[in-house]
Order: sequence, then structure tokens, then C-alpha cells
Amino acid sequence: MAYKFLKNENSNGLISGPSQMELENHNDTEMFQESFQPPDRELEMKNSDIWKLFKDAQRNILYLNKQRLMAMEELNKTQREKQILIDRIEKLELGKQANMQQEKPAICSELLLRIDSLVLTGMISKGEASNFRRLVTENKVGLLDAFSEIWQKRDSELLEELHLFSDESKRKAFHVIHICTEMAPVVSVGSLGSYVTGLSWALQRKGNLVEIILPKYTSLDLDQVKGLRKVEAEFYSYFNGQSHGNRIWTGVVYGIGVTLIEPIFYLGLFNREKIYGYSDDFERFTYFSRASLDYLVKSGKQPDILHIHNWETAIIGPLFWDIFVNNQGLGSTRILFTCHGFGSQCLEKPDKLALCGLDPSRLHRADRLQDNSKRHLVNILKGGIVYSNKVVMMSSIHSKSRIIRSLSHGLEPTLSIHKEKLLLAPYGLDDTVWDPSKDKHLPAKYSADDTKGKTICKVALLQQLGLSRHASSSTTVVGCIYSNFTDVDIENLKSAFRLASRRGAQFIFMGTSKVESVNTALELFKKEIKDENARFINKYDEALLHLMFAGSDIMLCSSFLDPVLQVPLKAIKYGAAPVDITLNSNRIRHSMDHDLESTRSSQYIMTTFANMSLSEALDQIQSDPSRWDWKIKEGMSKDFSWEAECYDVHLGAYTSIMNV
Repeated sequence: MAYKFLKNENSNGLISGPSQMELENHNDTEMFQESFQPPDRELEMKNSDIWKLFKDAQRNILYLNKQRLMAMEELNKTQREKQILIDRIEKLELGKQANMQQEKPAICSELLLRIDSLVLTGMISKGEASNFRRLVTENKVGLLDAFSEIWQKRDSELLEELHLFSDESKRKAFHVIHICTEMAPVVSVGSLGSYVTGLSWALQRKGNLVEIILPKYTSLDLDQVKGLRKVEAEFYSYFNGQSHGNRIWTGVVYGIGVTLIEPIFYLGLFNREKIYGYSDDFERFTYFSRASLDYLVKSGKQPDILHIHNWETAIIGPLFWDIFVNNQGLGSTRILFTCHGFGSQCLEKPDKLALCGLDPSRLHRADRLQDNSKRHLVNILKGGIVYSNKVVMMSSIHSKSRIIRSLSHGLEPTLSIHKEKLLLAPYGLDDTVWDPSKDKHLPAKYSADDTKGKTICKVALLQQLGLSRHASSSTTVVGCIYSNFTDVDIENLKSAFRLASRRGAQFIFMGTSKVESVNTALELFKKEIKDENARFINKYDEALLHLMFAGSDIMLCSSFLDPVLQVPLKAIKYGAAPVDITLNSNRIRHSMDHDLESTRSSQYIMTTFANMSLSEALDQIQSDPSRWDWKIKEGMSKDFSWEAECYDVHLGAYTSIMNV
């Protein structure tokens, strides 16, 4: 009977015939029916509701089995089609590669003929034609990609592409060696460490060769150095009238070659708890600077750029030009000096310059190293400015003129004289770690084009901190982050909290301090408020830190001058408005430099966020949400990475000084 039912279904187009499983089910059904044949007196039950339910269940079971088999067949068919598609793609790729090899001569020939045409029509001169022909016959990398659509190009379009391709082919890849005292994450105290690593990585990704030379501090995090090895041979460097032996260690950090110099006789110079802050810092870093130059000579390296940083390696400027450039095969090398602030300059007695082989009488002059105020001393930072081909001042906010005028700490005359070689660059953001579209710490990724994930992150943040009972996804979240700070204005913090609380916002504070009195003050504040709309986290939590940036609408900043923690940049990237915690209607607002000597990123940050108080930000969120969303998305779309403006400034500086 079951088989008869299946044939009826077949007549309706449901199946094409019984499968093996269906036959097995059919046999099982017959056995079941034979075992439970009702006696004659109960034949009437066949027409009962129970019997109908039984038959319906039987049909459903058979139908479901049939559907399962059909689904399995469809899955197998899909997998076969997928494999066929993969095979076709592989064949197409192989064919594409073969075609590219075949097309290369054809494109070269066509280009040469088109160049002839450009000459005949008077669009280019014979000299230009000769240069273009040489470019084509040298088969520069990228020729196929640049001219794959040559047959569809008009002469004017082709000529424009030839010029662009010619300019790109002339771009020189630089060999840059940083001689510095920090490199994140191996050793990093301030902004220098992340800057050296971020810029070096950006340069190397763009095809340049970058190396870094560091002192071998005992406090180095050597776990971050891959392939660390000690070079068996020693080399000698000059210091205090004698040659002293040094050990060399080499390794790789983030794909960048790193050389560590370890003094043998003066082992105690870098065998200390701290990196800076000792009375003999001049001797320590002067020894390292001279040893670095001696190492370059010993190893035969001839970099295009020696990139030096702050006063600690500024002495390399006069050392290079007075001792090394003419006698040691470094005639084509140039010096770029980066300064992260002019507050620390290192003033010393002139005779100390002789320790590294310099002539004090030659350098203790107003136009060289003599300090502008204390004329009986030499200024090491000033020497870096005077003896470098270009000077890059790092600042994410200030303009060049403001730095020279107000933040030069007595070096204004020197900076004014050398103004033409001063450049300004902003700090960059490590977008491999700080990018909401690929942040591994977030429960949902998002970007300026699709911000739905930010709402998910906000809900997750509120839930994790136990704030979700009193808030929704539309609640404004105000975050505040300090890291290893020494001081915090508790009154400003209280004022900001009260304002946020009155407006119905949630307030989240994360901060740690090495100063016990600051921690005590924060703990008292925490006990004082006892508010269900606030949370205080007094420890550093990397995952929670990322979630705070993602889940906050506003991020209070202790300062917009923040090259270390980079709260303003991270906030903007994660869709939170950075607001200065000290800024309110009763305070003097930031003065903005609208001149052309500001960086693009600083102009954007200052005009968009720097003069917005917490009260104004809360008002905008509530009164004009669409405009607020536009502002936030515009900020998220900005590129603040090391590969953006910071890289462009440095590449331009390298190019400029190599053309001198």
C-alpha cells in the first residue's frame, strides 16, 4: 500500500521513483502492518481518525526521507560545481599568466610604435621620445599593468600615462638607518619608540630599506626580537682618547633589521634600570653615537639617510660632517634630524666634546653649538639642528611658526636662521592595531561606510560594565582614559562627570597612575559619587580599552598634545568625538593656526574638535543627530596612519636632501 502511495506521488511530479531507503521503509511498513493486522471485528477502525493519523504520519516520514535524499543530492551537486569552478579559475589564472607573457612583447612593440606617432604629430620632442623608448625597452616592473588598455587610449591619454609611469620609475628607494635610543616594543619610554617603529615599518612597506641601531640596554624586551644573535667578531670605537671594544647583536623586529651595540669596557653605560635621567647621560649617548658611526664604517654600510633623533643622538651631526664624511666613504650620505620637542636640550661644558673626538674650539661658536643664552656651554640639541640637512619637528597640533615662536625653549634664533630646512610632521596611528574594521578585540567590526557594528560595541561595553540596566543603545556614553599619568585635575573630572550625569549620559573612566596620591584621590572620588551611571576601572585592560573607544560617543582627553597614548586620534578613528576635559565655557579656548605651516591632520582636528566643550558635544548629539553622525563618519574616514601624512613628509625630506 505504501508503494502505491509513492506511485501516486510520482504521478504528481513529486518524485521520480522509489529510492533504496524508500524500499527499505516500504518493507518495514509492510512488516509493521502484518504484525498489527486487526481482527475482523475491528476492521471498522481502518476508517477511524487514529488510522488516518497513522497513514498521515507514514506519508510524512517517507516524504521527509525523500526530501533529505534530495537535499543531499543537491549538496553533492553544489560541491561538484564548486570544484569545477575552482578548476576553471585555476586554468584561467594559468592562462592569464601565459597570456601576460605573450602580451608583454606585443605591448612593448605597440608602445614603441605609438611613441613614434607622438613624435610625428609633434606632441613630444625627439629627446622625450628617446627617454620613453628607453623606459619601454628596459621593461620596467608594472609595464603591463600600466598599459594593459593601450589600444583604447587616445594619444593625449597615453602621453599622460607615459609621464606618470616615467616619474614613478625614477623614484628612488632609500636606504635609511635610524640611530636612536628607543624602538617600540623593544624599548619605549615616550613618543620616540612608537614613531621610529611606525615610520620605519611604513617606509619598508613602500619598498625602502630601513635599519635601526640601538644601545643594548639590559632592560630591552628581547622576546620581541626575532632571530637574535651575537656577532662573534668585535669592533672598536673611539672614546676618551682610546679605542674600546663593542659587541654587536642583530635581530629583526616587525620585519626591520635591528643592530644592538653593547660596550665591553663601558658595560655600565647601559646596564641600568632606566633609559634616561642619569648625570652622565651625555657620556652614555655620546659613546653610543660615536660607536654607531664607527660600526657603519666597519661594516661598510653606505646608507642614503642617517636619521637621528632628539639630543641623545644629535651629536652625530657634527661628528659626521667633521670626522666621517670625507674620510670614511660616506660622501653620499645625508643627515635627517627629528625633534620631538625642544624642552630637553643637554647643555655641557665645551671640553666634553673631545670625548668623542670633536674639536671644542671649532664648535663652541654662536653659529654652531654654543648655547644661545648660556654662552659658556654647548647645546647638543642645537648641534643637531645646525648640522643636519633637514629637521623634522613632530607635532600633531601646532604649526611651524608657533613652535618656533613659543615652544622653542630659547632656540628661536637658531630655528629662525634654519627655518628653510624645518619641516613639520604629525604622529601616526598604528592601523594594524587601531582600526575598528579589523580590531580583534571588538565583538563587531565597523567602518565609516557601515557603522552598525559600533552600536553592538556600545551595548557590549555597557553590558560588560553592568550599565545596561540603566541605558539603551541610544544612550550617550562618555569615556575618559588616562594611562600611567602623574597628575589629574580631579575638579575637572568631577565637573565633567556631573555634566554628563545631568544629561543622562553614562560615564566610564579608565586610569592608572604610578603616583599613590593620585590613585588615592581617584578612589575617594569614586566613593564620593556612588552613581549607577558611572564606572571606574583602575587597571589597564587592553581589550576593554579598545571596547571603550568603540563603545563611546565622546572621549574626554587630558590634552590634544598626546603623542604617546594618542587618545584624540584613536577616538576619531573609532567614531568618538575627542573633547578636551579642561575646556568649558569659562576657559580660554585653543588658539588655532590656520596658516599653511600646519599639517593637514592638525588643521582638521583643531577646526573640528579642539574647541568643542563637553556641553556643546552633548547638545549636538541630542539636537542635531544627523549632522553629528556626518561629522563622526567624516573623521572615521580620515587616514591618520604612519603611511599617510607622516610618511609623505619624511619621504619628501629624504628626496629633497638627496637631490642637494
